[in-house]
Amino acid sequence: MRLAAALALAALLSACGAQAPLVPPKNAALPPAPYGASERPSADELLRRDALAAPERSVELRRRSEEREDDPFDLPPE
Repeated sequence: MRLAAALALAALLSACGAQAPLVPPKNAALPPAPYGASERPSADELLRRDALAAPERSVELRRRSEEREDDPFDLPPE
């Protein structure tokens, strides 16, 4: 009975996370403007990732198992 109650409590607590936009804490400012920029970026601009930070997958995934090619650099340890 205690195990079921503990699992139920854990499930309830895991589902109570708030989904709200991020804002800086009170009495805190956003970071200063980058060198050469005329104004500070907003919080949304700071959270946006550029293409280099999150590249798209450019490799075709294998759909079935295939024989591996011989690798001349796959040597046993000496």
